Amino acid sequence: MLQCSQNDCLNRVLSVKSDEEIAIFNMILESFAGLAALVSLKTVISILLAICLSAATGFRVSIPFLLISLVSDFGHLNLPDNADWVASDQALVMFAVATVLEVFGYYIPWVDHALDFVSTPLAVIAGTFITLSVAPDMNPLIQWTLALAAGGGTAGLTKSLLNIFRVSSTAISGGLTNPVLATIELIGAIALTLLAITVPVAGGLLVLLFLPYAFYRIWSFLFRRKLTKVQTTKPQPS
Repeated sequence: MLQCSQNDCLNRVLSVKSDEEIAIFNMILESFAGLAALVSLKTVISILLAICLSAATGFRVSIPFLLISLVSDFGHLNLPDNADWVASDQALVMFAVATVLEVFGYYIPWVDHALDFVSTPLAVIAGTFITLSVAPDMNPLIQWTLALAAGGGTAGLTKSLLNIFRVSSTAISGGLTNPVLATIELIGAIALTLLAITVPVAGGLLVLLFLPYAFYRIWSFLFRRKLTKVQTTKPQPS
């Protein structure tokens, strides 16, 4: 039986005449291979795990890292090689200190709003990092797009919604109910992280059901704020 090299076969089948066209065709094949990897069961579970953990960082940035570090340190969770530093003793101490400062800071009036301002971009970065860490090997472009959209997007939506709740709480009660909101956020961060570690599919699906509501509330808040500003600046008839 006649055999041919990969490039010769490509030339015969596709009538490709240049090395550049062969390279482009190989890149297309690799992209399709990356898309096919996205539909595997392992990949779906990893994405749902990342989405759940990203939502947890929207509640509290440091708590998911602290719990993951603890669970990994006791050998109950295997981290990828590029994220094994999270289970180190130095990282555990760093996450513990950050958690104490973050948790207690949200119980101090006006400091909680300052923390929201700082934590919002940090949550997006944390969600992106977590997704990159748990996502399986695939095309780098697909992996980064997935990390930014699923990880950073989920964390950003979650954190933005909680910021709106805190602003509303301050406006209604003068900040008296903010500690209640801070406690709910703390419980939510712990619950979502434990859910992601134990039953990632259920946790990820729960977050996916929550995201449309978060998007709707954020959109409604921004639209009402814009409408109020327009009505305020509109000249009154004399």
